[in-house]
Amino acid sequence: MKLFSSVNDVTDLNALVAEALQLKQNPYAHQQLGKNKTLGLVFLNPSLRTRMSTQKAGLNLGMNVMVLNMDKEGWALELQDGAIMNGSTVEHIREAAAVMGQYADIIGVRSFPGLKDRNDDYSENIFNKFVKYCGVPVVSLESATRHPLQSLADLVTIEELKTKPSPKVVLTWAPHVKALPQAVPNSFAEWMCKADVDFTIAHPKGYELCTDFTQGATITNNQGEALAGADFIYVKNWSAYEPYGKVFGGNEDWMLTNAKLKNTNNAKVMHCLPVRRNLELSDEILDGENSIVIHEAGNRVWAAQAVLKRMLENL
Repeated sequence: MKLFSSVNDVTDLNALVAEALQLKQNPYAHQQLGKNKTLGLVFLNPSLRTRMSTQKAGLNLGMNVMVLNMDKEGWALELQDGAIMNGSTVEHIREAAAVMGQYADIIGVRSFPGLKDRNDDYSENIFNKFVKYCGVPVVSLESATRHPLQSLADLVTIEELKTKPSPKVVLTWAPHVKALPQAVPNSFAEWMCKADVDFTIAHPKGYELCTDFTQGATITNNQGEALAGADFIYVKNWSAYEPYGKVFGGNEDWMLTNAKLKNTNNAKVMHCLPVRRNLELSDEILDGENSIVIHEAGNRVWAAQAVLKRMLENL
């Protein structure tokens, strides 16, 4: 594996999930793979779980790990080819990415969308330029449209905790105070549509996701209908795809509560975190026995480690 940016970079989904669970049982079995190898983690946006879990995954594999917070510690990057750099940008991404490739054997990149220009965001301009110019394998630590390491960890969690071969998994929209990217729901939908699950997406009218990511999903605007019989509920806010980046008033009643769980199959509740308590998810859910958000976050290590292991095996 030389690129991990979406589920489409995975040839055998079940095998990768199984490998992540094997690594969870024996985290240090492959340290020879990473000996004298360097993992460079480049963050253009804030991170807690992605940074710490991927760093730990690299260390478990015997790698040296370097972390660069470009938004605070690096030069302002120019992304446009042919630009006359007489403004605020200091270094072109062509040189920046190429130099990083001289220092690291594998690079992870995290960058968020601007939520202003859909064509620009969905072109994955920043991530793709890192891939083009760095010259080494690249793993997405979240991009404008996807968060594949999160989605792999989500699938690992479902596989680990399911009680039936093909559980019902529901992705449900939740309220928020600002416009959030579609990367996590896009990615989760894309992975669930290729997994052995019964997958439903529930959201208010106006929050339809790009259909490129939802082929095979059941989609409804009725949250109660969607939650009926659910085994896993994935809670996440996202802004509109059309009109792009917009949020609409109302829909506060979409927050998940214990009362809404009564019609489920005692569903386990998931969230990628961070979560705004009593807005996206109620305290009673997060502090209750149905919440598996901490377990899910813990599995971020094994998802990242499985991907990095595949990449190291191909160096």
